[in-house]
Amino acid sequence: MVMDQDGLGKPARVLLVQQDPKAAMMVCEMLRAIWTRGLVVSHTQAVADATHELVDHGATCVVIELATAAETLAAVEQLGAASPETPIIVLSDEDDEEAGVAALRAGAQDHLVTRELTPEALSRAVRYATERKRSESAIALQALHDPLTALPNRALFLDRLRGALDRSRRTDTPVVVLFVDVDGFKEINDSLGHGAGDQLLTVLAERFRGLLRPMDTVARFGGDEFTFLFEGVETEHEAGLVAQRISSSAGQPMALAGEKETSIGVSVGVTIVTDPEMAIEDIIRHADTAMYAAKESGGDRVEVFDRIMGGLPGPRSGLERALRQALARSQLRVHYQPRVSLNGETGLVGFEALVRWEHPELGLIEPIDFISIAEETGLIVPIGDWVIEQALSRVQRWRESRPGMTISVNLSARQLGDPGLVPRLTAAIHDGGHDPSALCLEVAEGALEAQPELAARQLAALREMGVTVAIDDFGTGTSSTVNLSELAVDVLKIDQTLISRLGEDRADGDVASVSAAVELGHMLGLSVVAEGVETDAQLAQLRILGCDGAQGYLFSQPMPEEGVYSLLATA
Repeated sequence: MVMDQDGLGKPARVLLVQQDPKAAMMVCEMLRAIWTRGLVVSHTQAVADATHELVDHGATCVVIELATAAETLAAVEQLGAASPETPIIVLSDEDDEEAGVAALRAGAQDHLVTRELTPEALSRAVRYATERKRSESAIALQALHDPLTALPNRALFLDRLRGALDRSRRTDTPVVVLFVDVDGFKEINDSLGHGAGDQLLTVLAERFRGLLRPMDTVARFGGDEFTFLFEGVETEHEAGLVAQRISSSAGQPMALAGEKETSIGVSVGVTIVTDPEMAIEDIIRHADTAMYAAKESGGDRVEVFDRIMGGLPGPRSGLERALRQALARSQLRVHYQPRVSLNGETGLVGFEALVRWEHPELGLIEPIDFISIAEETGLIVPIGDWVIEQALSRVQRWRESRPGMTISVNLSARQLGDPGLVPRLTAAIHDGGHDPSALCLEVAEGALEAQPELAARQLAALREMGVTVAIDDFGTGTSSTVNLSELAVDVLKIDQTLISRLGEDRADGDVASVSAAVELGHMLGLSVVAEGVETDAQLAQLRILGCDGAQGYLFSQPMPEEGVYSLLATA
């Protein structure tokens, strides 16, 4: 009945969880009609037995029908946790949309009404469930590794650090974390092009891999930053030797973009964690602080945090003071990047608000150079409030000539965790007479991981106000389908790292990842927007994949307010 390319004509093991023997027999017959050979059906009545069967023997898919909806949903969650890679189909007598949504939220891939069940319907459900689970797995794999270097990304590194701290509690041995930053990376990008920058990062990744033992980890933490995790390195002297080997390896000559060989330097910050109860964000901050000290000191460009724990009187503290003054002296500016719809004709539908710092001596400073210190010190909260106020005011003006225009503003993890966020935003919208539907608040996928329950409550409260909520940088964190389905979210924004190679030769993996993200978003009823679109080839591929919207340099770089009015007059 079903073609082999669907995988249903191949040997298979189906786990059927059904309390009614007669109903179980009927489903077994339908399953035998689906698979042409090699079918093994394992039938259990109890969820506990099904869990043991799944763990011990695995399954091609699981089919569940229990007496009540509550029992069924609990079984889906339990079996999904036991074998996250196995697709689950729920059968029930309830023929309503809410029952189906509840099953999907619990972790199932499909929901079928028993009285309407036929072999054909079950065949389609199994095929689609398998495809959906494959898409989810592809996204999960992409979410844990950097697409350029194939190294673990930030999310996976932090997860491994948590595991190392757990082992440190049992063994009473330290954990060593290194933070490595490439010196002059921006100049390389500017002079030789982004392709050369990508090549440099790829070469470094290979060199760094070659230095490690099997139990060590190196990750691309973001941009030109790498992080290392070591266990069994117990003294500052040993850690310093490791850091020097990393620095020496990075400094070996390499040829970039067909140019003659050149050498680059790296700045290395080291922190030795002897207290396994230390917060992970503090560990990263210590290593980052040491790295900045190394960058300022020059010399061997390696610094251990223990030497500077009394406080760093250099660039970080000075930057914090200057940033406080910038807020007080109205030196911050908002630039706006257009967002377009891809449904039908490409058309302007809104903007994303992006903060800049207009320094009186240094000129316009990009957020990458000051947002991290704003986040660490809490300055991100008043800065974020100011950006939201500016955005609400501007979009209200734009809507006078272009009704329906929207504005997006990023929320950091610190802002999302602030209990005063919702009351302040409510007051700002009410006092200014703003339409809340004009505002979209974007939360990076990684910001949901620190305090997931609090984040879910905050997002629900924002949605209740009428504000649109988006998951930003999707594909760089570890959010699962179940987690996303439980969040009050309207939009999924695919991170630009997944978009960057679309339209190129040998980009099949990237196409599959973006396709899976689009399918996942649509399955959850979300609008899907691509970030960082830079070429016509990328745009064409996104249209083929059914993406709903896009933004990036192909349409426009972020522009000051006067540029928005010019664009509105011509778009």
